[in-house]
Amino acid sequence: MSLSKRVAVVAVSALTALAMTACGGGGSASDSDAAAQPNVLEQLAKDLKGSLQKTVEKTQSSDSVTISMEGTAAGEKITAKGVIDLRDPVKVEMTTTDSDGKPTTIRMIETAVYVEVPETERASMGGKRWLKIDVAAAGAEGGANFTKQLEDVDPSKQVKALLASENVKVVGEENVNGVDTVHYTVTQTMDEYLQQVDAEMRKGVEQELAKQGVKEITIDLWVDGQYQPRRAKVVTGNLGDITVDYTDYGKPVNIETPPAAETTDFAEMMKGLGDLTS
Repeated sequence: MSLSKRVAVVAVSALTALAMTACGGGGSASDSDAAAQPNVLEQLAKDLKGSLQKTVEKTQSSDSVTISMEGTAAGEKITAKGVIDLRDPVKVEMTTTDSDGKPTTIRMIETAVYVEVPETERASMGGKRWLKIDVAAAGAEGGANFTKQLEDVDPSKQVKALLASENVKVVGEENVNGVDTVHYTVTQTMDEYLQQVDAEMRKGVEQELAKQGVKEITIDLWVDGQYQPRRAKVVTGNLGDITVDYTDYGKPVNIETPPAAETTDFAEMMKGLGDLTS
């Protein structure tokens, strides 16, 4: 896979991860401490609205979370693992693996994505280690795609989507990575789903979904006895199928912005290539 294509795929993965910025958890409790008590699981299953509201409240308080993600987005396979620092400013560090099995490290600081350039390709980038991608410069269609990806993996948004629907069903109690959870599912129409999308991006997302022939969105969410999301899955027709596992809520993380001297701007690089071919 070429560097430019790898950058595009990695950027989608990075932007997908940013959706976790609205996610939180049950403070610094460890996974073993979060084992669900039977009565809590029963409450999660019986009192849907009350339990989901508590889950929304709990997904606002953690400083960090670890994620493991896999699926497809924009026609590309995504496999990624990483951590997110939810403090201000939000920071993400992930390692993704492309279709050729090559790992790539990415960092996201607010709206900037930094892709680590492989050592063998740095000479062609002026020796720079990092490639910076400005999300705001992605354009209307790209912004809509990014917004859709963010919606897909943000557990807080998934919980709110379930709360807003009258068709939520309890699948049953299931174990996710050693933690007992209650599995919820809902299938929404396009109109129902779009009501959960940020108003400024709604039109662009609607156009993109319509172009891809998407007619409904299926959301699955697994919540543990601490009212913490442990897994989320979103299926959006042919556009995407993403599953994200959440662990280690509140674990200390340290993600630094790459030094300017080691960074080159993707937009400027592409502009330079355009000048050479004009």
